Amino acid sequence: MRQLVKIAGAVAVTCALVAGVHSVAAHHSGTMFDPSKTVIIKGTVVELRWVNPHVSLSINGTTKEGEEPALWILEMSSPGNLVRSGGWRRDAVKPGDLVEAAMAPLRDGGKGGSLRKLTVIATGEVFTTNIREQERPGLE
Repeated sequence: MRQLVKIAGAVAVTCALVAGVHSVAAHHSGTMFDPSKTVIIKGTVVELRWVNPHVSLSINGTTKEGEEPALWILEMSSPGNLVRSGGWRRDAVKPGDLVEAAMAPLRDGGKGGSLRKLTVIATGEVFTTNIREQERPGLE
């Protein structure tokens, strides 16, 4: 009986460790984005995917006047962080809304990036994504 309790304890500890390692391994860093650059996209919202762990925004738009529109995928933080940081809501933007998006582009030049700020053209409403900017000044 004592041996069975030891085995069950070892299995429980192993399961807890595997679950912890899996959640850490599943998260990725933002190194694929170039924070030293800002690219502006003007276009139409295709979809706002309000899911954990990262919300994403699809925009059919351009970075230059006269350019052919392309599909851009912009990544953001979690829904909870977005609500706290920039006043986001699940229905902040809808398919068909005209927007201007400022983003840190992908380092590989792909059609994507990390969204920094979104402006809805029709209303002038601005949404930000940096939770650090919302904290009290001087905290480090």
